[in-house]
Amino acid sequence: MRIPKIKGVIKRRLLVNFRASPQIVQQLLPYPFRPKLQGGHSLVGICLIRLEDIRPVGIPGFLGISSENAAHRIAVEWSDSSGTLREGVYIPRRDSNSWLNHLAGGRIFPGVHHAAEFSIVDHPPCVKVVMRSTDGSVSLSVSGREADVLSGSSCFSSLGQASAFFEGGSLGYSAGRQADTSDGLVLSTKNWHVRPLEVSEIHSSYFEDISLFPSGTVTFDHALIMRDIDHEWHGAPDLHHARSPNRASRSQLATTQTSCVHV
Repeated sequence: MRIPKIKGVIKRRLLVNFRASPQIVQQLLPYPFRPKLQGGHSLVGICLIRLEDIRPVGIPGFLGISSENAAHRIAVEWSDSSGTLREGVYIPRRDSNSWLNHLAGGRIFPGVHHAAEFSIVDHPPCVKVVMRSTDGSVSLSVSGREADVLSGSSCFSSLGQASAFFEGGSLGYSAGRQADTSDGLVLSTKNWHVRPLEVSEIHSSYFEDISLFPSGTVTFDHALIMRDIDHEWHGAPDLHHARSPNRASRSQLATTQTSCVHV
């Protein structure tokens, strides 16, 4: 999808990550994507991001817009038409509190954006984000405190290793409005920097849905936080998917559940 170069500030970004069974995750991916592995695990998760001063390059910042957004993501790799190995993320669902994102998503801006309500408590070093889609199909909440050390239960051995893994996922493909097509978008950050987030409570109706992730096939791994990151968005060519038995229906998203995972 062709879009103008867009710039702004990532005021706050939480990367809430789970490790999951590669065999289960593969069933959720359209061809040619396959899970990008870390220590034999597939990495899936949620990006919770506050964007500010978003506008086309060349437009003053005070004319930009702000929004709260959530993206359910799967770290993937694939081979392009030339056989070159690529990496990025596949995003089966995006939610936003911006009416503009909701109306323009999948039309003039990559990826369908579902309407959602967000409740935010952000008093650094503590943060809590709660989101519920207006269609009632997805809900989530995460509470945590910024930390200096990555969780010892993570499949990553260090913060640097985790940071490098997710920095490599700058190319994202989102479920679009046309069947068997994903919209491409590239995130270019000016000063990539992450810190660990020590999570005290997490709930995700998507990852708690046993019809998608049977019991024991997905586990919370760790969370990261970014603040005040200058960035740009660039469009990427759409990706047309061949039909594959691994393909899951795009409408097969989670039914809201009320249970929470305490960590």
